[in-house]
Amino acid sequence: MSDKQLILVVDDDPDLVDMISTKLEANNYRIAKAYDGLQAWEQIRQEKPALVILDVMMPKKDGYVTCIEIKNDPNYKDIAVVLLTAVVDNLPTTSYTHHEGRTTPADDFIPKPIDLDKLMDIVRENLMR
Repeated sequence: MSDKQLILVVDDDPDLVDMISTKLEANNYRIAKAYDGLQAWEQIRQEKPALVILDVMMPKKDGYVTCIEIKNDPNYKDIAVVLLTAVVDNLPTTSYTHHEGRTTPADDFIPKPIDLDKLMDIVRENLMR
């Protein structure tokens, strides 16, 4: 087994998944990929990543719901979750985001378009916690 930490990248835009994955691999992380919340859960159950980079707006199951499910599951609640969002007008000042009146217990967030260097900082910070 590799000592590289596994990161799951989840977004319905395959080009964005590939771009983020390439940057993470270049920084010595292992990568798993998913393109919606249902696929994300399959990967989480199979591989139990150290961190999930999770888009908010996706088909089948959105990132907010997926994040809540991860954090409410005793087997997976310790997985760090970083939400990707194109909605930047109400980004939180804490590690919690609000959507449809619900609090989402994400560990961090990053706005789109993604600054890959900032994303790497966020990944490193969340993996050290």
